[in-house]
Amino acid sequence: MINKRTKKIVFQRAGFICEYCQTPSSHTPQPFNSEHIIPISKNGSNDLINLACSCGGCNSHKYNKTHALDPFDRKLVPLFHPRQMLWNDHFTWSPNFTQVTGTTDTGRATVQALHLNRIGLINLRRLLLIEGIHPPK
Repeated sequence: MINKRTKKIVFQRAGFICEYCQTPSSHTPQPFNSEHIIPISKNGSNDLINLACSCGGCNSHKYNKTHALDPFDRKLVPLFHPRQMLWNDHFTWSPNFTQVTGTTDTGRATVQALHLNRIGLINLRRLLLIEGIHPPK
């Protein structure tokens, strides 16, 4: 169980943005989670180094995955690890800023496994773009 103080630190560290899909917590109907990057079921811990700020959708799709298939070459690769990797090294935005594109094998596998371009997210990104809130800085 992750305590409230730890959750607060995880959310503040991420700027209250999902570290996977980059959605701000202030504009989603579901509460955000302190997600275990390496799941407890795979010997992960509750240490801050193993926790990421995650929206409910990304957390649900990730579940206990740490690896997924790269849709390009079908090789099993690690999913994006927010404590060890930089988002901009693995992902970019589509020209209209509504979809996440994986630029590496890890990025592509993460986009697919976590469904980072769910229709609800695309619609939300369109609205946030109009409001000047998206893409995140």
